[in-house]
Amino acid sequence: MRRLRPRTALRPLSARNARFSFPGRSPRSRRSPRSPRSPLLVLPVFAVLASLALLAGCAGVEGLQSEGRARDVDAPLVLWPEYSPAPPGRDENPVALVPVPNVPRIPSGTMADANPLAVLDADIAAQGRTPPAPKAVRRPELHDITRDGKANLIMAVDLDPRTSELRVYSVRRTVVTRVLVLRGVLAGVDLAAGHLVIREPTKDPRYVSVTDYVWDGHSMSLWNLTLDDARTPQTPRAGGGSP
Repeated sequence: MRRLRPRTALRPLSARNARFSFPGRSPRSRRSPRSPRSPLLVLPVFAVLASLALLAGCAGVEGLQSEGRARDVDAPLVLWPEYSPAPPGRDENPVALVPVPNVPRIPSGTMADANPLAVLDADIAAQGRTPPAPKAVRRPELHDITRDGKANLIMAVDLDPRTSELRVYSVRRTVVTRVLVLRGVLAGVDLAAGHLVIREPTKDPRYVSVTDYVWDGHSMSLWNLTLDDARTPQTPRAGGGSP
């Protein structure tokens, strides 16, 4: 048979109430004892500590590992810093605005009303060179590069089996004006969102150099220079462009 412990005698109710009562306050209004901290608040702390312990345990296997002393990095050595090239002259500036002599003015302001071959021949003759044979001239293209709603003329001349020359013409105050001339190996010429993109091969056949020109309101401005993957030859498409 279980032995029952004698209960401690209870004090009178009045004595217990007197211990916690305050003047002018009912015994019921006393504050309840402070409850212990809720386990729900402690759980996130244990979860964080467990995660840190798990990460610390993995650091030796999959974490950062020392590969020894880092190698020294030297600053570039500039050779002949006192020499620099002279700025390009007007004839060497590819984006210089050059009026084409000996061609009629165009009151309409669009190169669609010009004779493409006559403009090209007059421009090249003004530079003291012989105009190219017609078979060396690619099909003329008309596109609005200057974003004024008027067509510009894009011409390309193949100087030899590898080298070509690209020329772009616009009408500036009724005068036919060359706005761009480039000579190089044209791996591709693109138009995208008003930008004229020139692709040229590099010494690595996997990549091409991409030069991006855009009209800035006054002249053709160099927008960007990048490298891109070389393209495979495309099937020729018929038809010239339109503004």
